[in-house]
Amino acid sequence: MRLLLISNSTMAGEEYLDYPKNNIKDFLGDKPVKALFIPYAGVTFSFADYEAKVKAKLNEVGHDVVSIHHFEDPVKAVEEAEAIIVGGGSTWNLLHWIHKNNLTEVIRKKVIGDNTPFIGWSAGSNLACPTIKTTNDMPIIDPLGFDALNLIPFQINPHYLDKNPDGHGGETREDRINEFMVVNPDLYVAGLREGSMFLVENGEIDLIGKHNCRIFKNGVEAYELRPNDDFNFLLK
Repeated sequence: MRLLLISNSTMAGEEYLDYPKNNIKDFLGDKPVKALFIPYAGVTFSFADYEAKVKAKLNEVGHDVVSIHHFEDPVKAVEEAEAIIVGGGSTWNLLHWIHKNNLTEVIRKKVIGDNTPFIGWSAGSNLACPTIKTTNDMPIIDPLGFDALNLIPFQINPHYLDKNPDGHGGETREDRINEFMVVNPDLYVAGLREGSMFLVENGEIDLIGKHNCRIFKNGVEAYELRPNDDFNFLLK
């Protein structure tokens, strides 16, 4: 299984997908790949516009995408994909359409059984988890069940923030994750800061980026791991 799970698409002041584009290039390899793009997390813009944005950036590094919305049979599109890329946006809308189009098991088979490369950012990273219960998004639509792809046995919280913005007195991200841990005590949660990503291949997982990752587990005080630390316990 080969996964590239990215916290966010864009760093402040940079172009869309600019910071991870070379990681995506290296992950897909030197031979040009035309990946299947799943744009279902897009809500306030069309799937065609979303596809065009991702296509332009992937073309810069020698790869290409075609969006699943062009295919009459989305299951067959997944079955024939060279690679699968899932963009960010609304995790709830993303999972709604994954379930509605009966794509959960076919994606799992492609990624786990056929070793098809899978790339996701933000909501796309949430989709790789057992459930979407650690997303940051408002529940704008019924996702038809919380269960996600379960490609990894732990949860990711993308865009992880250590504290609230000045003047905001509500719960911190850590508060919310601690609530999750109380009712889901058996799962790890990885707070993936912006500019960071997980690379999973050859049965191992590595953190890529300049920032530490915050690890949460019920009954254990939250702690930090650095990019060169061992994260393989998350896959057990």
